[in-house]
Amino acid sequence: MAGHSKWANIQHRKNRQDAKRSKVFTRVLKEIVVAAKHGGSDPSANPRLRLAMDKASEANMAKDTVQKAIARGAGGLEGSNYDEIRYEGYGIGGAAVIVDCMTDNRTRTVAEVRHAFSKHGGNLGTDGSVAFQFKHCGQFLFAPGISEDKVMEAAIDAGAEDVASDDEGGVEVICAVPDFSAVKQALEAAGLKAEVAEITMKPLNETELAGDDALKMQKLLDALENLDDVQQVYTNAVFDEQE
Repeated sequence: MAGHSKWANIQHRKNRQDAKRSKVFTRVLKEIVVAAKHGGSDPSANPRLRLAMDKASEANMAKDTVQKAIARGAGGLEGSNYDEIRYEGYGIGGAAVIVDCMTDNRTRTVAEVRHAFSKHGGNLGTDGSVAFQFKHCGQFLFAPGISEDKVMEAAIDAGAEDVASDDEGGVEVICAVPDFSAVKQALEAAGLKAEVAEITMKPLNETELAGDDALKMQKLLDALENLDDVQQVYTNAVFDEQE
């Protein structure tokens, strides 16, 4: 799509996330608790926990803090039990939005999410209203200049579903969620460092926004991401690179 740069959008998103580092610890700890609760305390047998522990390491979280969160989730310590809830809705221009939450109070969370949507020009939808526009998968994004052949050789051998380059020279690797850890390890072993490496909801189509619409959409996304119970916000909105 000519009107925006994928890499400008990725950098824009990363910069905004970096500005909210104070919330990273809270979100990672919740993820560790829930991952341990559902999959057990052994990261070698629990890929979701292993990924959460990697995030904790990247955030320079103390090992004692991580271990206490694992123990809480596995039932070894007292603490809040979090429910996972997904909300779906529409933003500016009909852009699709998915909001993943972890909460100990569903009533509070849905009220806050609904208020954020309505205050900023969006609408909270019903279950399944936009999820079909996304693919749950592992995603690795490499900045322009990387060797597509080298990425492909490492990724496909490790079980990746697809490797593709874009017009700017960036390379994207997509894999099934259960294969994420194996693909990640294979890419790193080959000396390939991704700009983005995550399990995500990848939009299957894009809604391009510019000008006031882009500003309004960003305010909606910020309002949702700033809610204490929100873990992750996904959207198919992309912004004009001038925004």
